[in-house]
Amino acid sequence: MKRRNFLKIFPAATVTPFVVNGHPLRAFANSHMAKLLNSCEGVEDRVLVLIQLKGGNDGLNTVIPIEQYDTYANLRPSIRIQESEYIHLDGTLGNQDQVGLHPSFIKIKELYEKGWASVIQGVGYESMNQSHFKGTDLWLSGGDGTPANNNIKSGWMGRALQAFFPDVEGVPTSSMPDPLGIQVGDPTTSLGFHTETEHQNVINLSGQDAAGFYSLIQTIGGAPILNVPDSEHGEELEYIMGVERSTSLYAQRISEVFNAGSNYLTTYPTTNPSRLSPQLQTVARLIKGGCKTKIYLCQLGGFDTHNAQVDGGNTAQGDHANLLLDLAESVKNFFDDLEGMGLADQVTACTFSEFGRCARENGSDGSDHGTLAPMFVFGKNIAAGVRGTNVNLTNLTNDNQLQGAQFDYRQVFTTLLQDWLGASEEVLTQTMFSGYAKVNLVDSAYVVNPDCYLPITVSTNQLFATESAISIFPNPASIQAEIGFSNKGAGFDARLTLHSLGGALVSASSVRVEPDTNIFFLDVSQLPPATYFVRLENKSTGRAHTAKLSVVR
Repeated sequence: MKRRNFLKIFPAATVTPFVVNGHPLRAFANSHMAKLLNSCEGVEDRVLVLIQLKGGNDGLNTVIPIEQYDTYANLRPSIRIQESEYIHLDGTLGNQDQVGLHPSFIKIKELYEKGWASVIQGVGYESMNQSHFKGTDLWLSGGDGTPANNNIKSGWMGRALQAFFPDVEGVPTSSMPDPLGIQVGDPTTSLGFHTETEHQNVINLSGQDAAGFYSLIQTIGGAPILNVPDSEHGEELEYIMGVERSTSLYAQRISEVFNAGSNYLTTYPTTNPSRLSPQLQTVARLIKGGCKTKIYLCQLGGFDTHNAQVDGGNTAQGDHANLLLDLAESVKNFFDDLEGMGLADQVTACTFSEFGRCARENGSDGSDHGTLAPMFVFGKNIAAGVRGTNVNLTNLTNDNQLQGAQFDYRQVFTTLLQDWLGASEEVLTQTMFSGYAKVNLVDSAYVVNPDCYLPITVSTNQLFATESAISIFPNPASIQAEIGFSNKGAGFDARLTLHSLGGALVSASSVRVEPDTNIFFLDVSQLPPATYFVRLENKSTGRAHTAKLSVVR
C-alpha cells in the first residue's frame, strides 16, 4: 500500500492555481477554497520559520523574573544580569509576571512594542532529558521522556508536511513545484524532517549558494544502491537516498526562485558578524521569488554555555550576550525585510532549544544543562504578549533544576500548525499532536477558520452519519488491543488495517461490522514499541476512520 493511499482517507481536492508576477501563489488551493476566498484567502501562502537555538539556551538570563530578582541573584552571583542592565519588557503585566529581557534583546523589545513578539514561559515536556542529543531528538521527533514517546524514529515536521500534502511525494509538480520543507544553517539533515517513507520533501541548503544550487548538485552524488538490506542500516540508506533524490529533483527550482527573488534589505545590519542573518535573508529571498515551501528550519549554535557565558567584568557581555544579539538583530532584520517586500502577513517565526540551563550557576562563569526555558514567537499577525508567568525559583529540584512546566512544547507547535498554517485535526493526528491544548499565539483575526483547514476534508459527521469513532483499549498496549466501533446503521463489510507512523501497512484483515457495538482484537505482542495507526474502512463506500495506538514494552 502506498502511503498516499493510507493518508487519503478523504476525497482528494482538485488544484486551482493562479499566477501573480509570474509565480503560482495558490499552489495548494482547491475548488473548495475557491468558494471560501473571503475567509480563507492567503492561508495556503502562510509560512512557518523555525529557529533552533542549539546547545540549550539559558532562559533565566534571557527572560529575568523581576519580582524574584533577589532569589535569582543569589542563585547566580557571578552571571546574573544586573538590575541596571536588563530591559523592562512590559509595565502593564502583573507584578508576578514582570520580566526583564537580556540587554542584547533590545530589538526583541522593539518587536514586542510593535505587537510582533510573544514570550512563552516555562516550556518543557514530561520527564525532561538533559542530554544534548536525546533532548534534541525529542523536540524534533515530537516526543518526551515517557516510554511511549521516547524513541520516535521520524520527525514531527516531516509527519505534519506529509499529512498536510499527502499527494506530494518528493517530486516537483505544477501544483507544488517546491519542497515542503527547507533546512538552512546545519549540514546535517534534521531529524525533524525525517519521514518513514522513501519520499523526502525537504532539501538542505546549508552552506550552499542558492543561486547556483542546481549547478552544484549536478556534480555530486552517485549511482543508487540496488540491494538495500532489510535492516535498520537499510532504512537509513533508503532515507539518505531519498534525500539525495529529492535534492536533485528540486535543485533547479530552488536556483530559479532564488534568482527570481530579491531582498528589501540588501544587507542585514548587525553589530557583530552574524551566523543567523544570512540564513533568514536567504529564506526571505526564496519567499519573494515565489517559493511555496511551508516550513523552514534555521539554526544558531553555541548555546552550551558551561563557561565564558558572561564576561567576568560585565555580565551583559560574553558568549551568551553575543548569541542573543545575533538572534535579536537577525529576527528584527528579517521581519523588516519581509515588511518592506509586503510579505510580513505570510510569515511567523518561532524559536526552540533542547533545554534551558540550571537555575544555579556552576562556578565557571557559566551554567549547566537544565530543564525549562522560554520560547519566542514572532510575526505581524501573532497575539503579542507574555504567555504564562515566571518560573518559581523557590521550587527547585534537589539539583537546582526548574520544575513545574507551564506549557508542553507540543502545545506551541500544535497551535502554529493549526491556527497559523491551518492543519486539520487529521493532520494533527498524523503528526501525533492531537489532544494538546492550544495557546493564544495567533491574533484572533488571523486564526485559520476550521472551514479552511488543510487538506480540505469532509467532516467526520458527514462521513459517519450512522457510525461513531474508533476506541482502543488499552492504549498504550503491549500484548493485545481491543478495537471498539459502534455502528448505529446496517451492517457492512470492512477492512481493518494497522499502519506504521509513516503509513506502511503492518497488518490487514477483512471484518464484518454489525449493528450496535463491535469489538475486534489486535495482537501487538510481536510489534516493536512505536506509535501506529488503526484504520477501519467501509469497503462499499470507501469511508474510513483512524485512531492512534501506542505499543510499549
